[in-house]
Amino acid sequence: MSRVVLVTGAGGGIGRALCKRFLEAGDAVIALDRNAASVESLAAEFGAARLTAIVADVSSQESVINAVGQGVAAHGPVDVAVANAGGALGTTLAHTDAAAWRRDVELNLNGTYYTIEAVRAAMIERKRGAIVLIGSVNGLTSLGHPAYSAAKAGLVSYTKALAMEFGPHGIRANIVCPGTVKTPAWRARVAQHPKIFEELSKWYPLGDVAEPEDIADAVYFLASPQARVITGVALPVDAGLMAGNRLMANELTLDPY
Repeated sequence: MSRVVLVTGAGGGIGRALCKRFLEAGDAVIALDRNAASVESLAAEFGAARLTAIVADVSSQESVINAVGQGVAAHGPVDVAVANAGGALGTTLAHTDAAAWRRDVELNLNGTYYTIEAVRAAMIERKRGAIVLIGSVNGLTSLGHPAYSAAKAGLVSYTKALAMEFGPHGIRANIVCPGTVKTPAWRARVAQHPKIFEELSKWYPLGDVAEPEDIADAVYFLASPQARVITGVALPVDAGLMAGNRLMANELTLDPY
């Protein structure tokens, strides 16, 4: 199976794992990232034969359209779109001003919309396509970063709209909602608190947090023929975080699990 796969936010920890997963399967990858150094390192790591790395800012619709056009010219129409680009600014409502709110919503929600709009018409014309959005458990409950969380919650609704409206055209849409993931974005916090992952793991029923490869594997499955009748699903990939609060349950029942 050889497909053309679009990955945004390709230079980050999850993005690189996504690129590697699809390339290992024999697919061609159009890798977008707004950081030029990340784009260069992607090209150096994976080569240019089946990966085209392009500088693009998903918060600019024009930038996304131009980048996708370059990728399509190199590899052909997009079969799988993985909208992975995202990030969080304001940690709490008290520390989120209007500019931070707009930035988080523009990047995480609107940027995803711009990404899918850039491939939607071609998928409809060809009567096939798989869309996988990268959401967050923050979009399923309140865990801080309110603007980011609101944007990710919006993506869950957007996923369902995509699945409902584009299903008749042979297009599936799903969203993966990671919990904590051991990406390079955590480096500063790990440097300050070396045991941060150990401390966080107590909230996760499996006693661990995800690696970028865990997210890539879930995305790959949802984009594969093995998931041909799965659409409109919000899939937590979170070591059980959304299953329930074990520590609170212990206190409520006075019976340790």
